[in-house]
Amino acid sequence: MEKILVIVGTVVVGIAGILILSFLLSWPVYMLWNGCLVEAVPAFKEVTWLQAWGITVLCGFLFKPSFNSKA
Repeated sequence: MEKILVIVGTVVVGIAGILILSFLLSWPVYMLWNGCLVEAVPAFKEVTWLQAWGITVLCGFLFKPSFNSKA
């Protein structure tokens, strides 16, 4: 039983770490969007941190780098 709790705890801590890291990586998107784009393009509105996280995830899906190891 104790081994299962350790495994579950490790999974929970891992997922929490990934979420915290993803929110930290979305902070530059949040700052750049609100600091640069809103002033430069009048049609753009400020975004929240959660919206910036969504933009980061969406760009990760759309612009995923593909490497071909066959040379």
